[in-house]
Amino acid sequence: MENRILGNTGIKVSELCFGSLTIGPLQANLGISEGAKIISYAFEKGINFIDTAEIYNNYQHIKEALKTVNRKDIVIATKSYSYSNETAEKSLSKALNELGTDYIDIFLLHEQESKHTIRGHYEAIEYFIRAKEKGIIRAIGISTHRIEAVTAANKYNEIEVIFPIINKEGIGIQDGTVEQMIDALKVSYDCGKGIYGMKPLGGGHLIKNVEEAVDFVRKIPYLHSFAMGMQSKDEVDADVSLINYGYIPNDIKQRLKKKERKLQIADWCIGCGSCVKTCKNGGIQLVNNKAVPVAGKCVFCGYCARVCPEFCIKVI
Repeated sequence: MENRILGNTGIKVSELCFGSLTIGPLQANLGISEGAKIISYAFEKGINFIDTAEIYNNYQHIKEALKTVNRKDIVIATKSYSYSNETAEKSLSKALNELGTDYIDIFLLHEQESKHTIRGHYEAIEYFIRAKEKGIIRAIGISTHRIEAVTAANKYNEIEVIFPIINKEGIGIQDGTVEQMIDALKVSYDCGKGIYGMKPLGGGHLIKNVEEAVDFVRKIPYLHSFAMGMQSKDEVDADVSLINYGYIPNDIKQRLKKKERKLQIADWCIGCGSCVKTCKNGGIQLVNNKAVPVAGKCVFCGYCARVCPEFCIKVI
């Protein structure tokens, strides 16, 4: 698998990043041993880059997988909602201890929204800068669902890596179109930022056109890598084949089609009702001011996710 240098960081990453959200309690909830085996299998297949976050609660899975490789061969990106010196210190300590490592390759501020949130979290960035000077962090960045945050990050030299949401339908971009996001990322790229994209399948909603969706992000010249969630060896094989050969072998595709999918709605749903108004199948409803899928009626079309302002609806 092709490796690229992540902007000006000097960090070499595989084109495909292992998105680890899917193996933890927020989605598949795999046991530590089971999850670690899938991560290790991905490492064997040439993926050297893994994305996680404090909120994913899967550091132990990754720690177990790291026992099978040379730590220096693997790039770990993690994220937290740190906003102060104290919270940044706590998050970094937790990551180091639970991952069983003495450094983090990339530490991101999670879900930044604008210049105001970056400014409000800047004390944490200052802590991470000091940690970088000590060799405990290799690069600092942000993750975001908003074009506004990408534009704001471009003005900070200390923000070296950007992890934006990007897919062919613009699902989950909260303040504009996919074309506008790409324009903002061009500026980031020209500034020397390392850029790896998230949600190329739109939280699972583009899975029926997976080849087309992956081809779209691969053709964006400003992405050094992109993360895809994987929770089985078949999914690892499918994604690696897509990157290396441009297609998924038919036998793997048929096995994956048999996987039972479901609509997952996150706890932070604000009950706005946009999804209910959009669904033509009666597949989602509001119960106690929260969106709830209706069994037997949801067809996993993904239209509800396109209108969710909080990006809290996913197909898993």
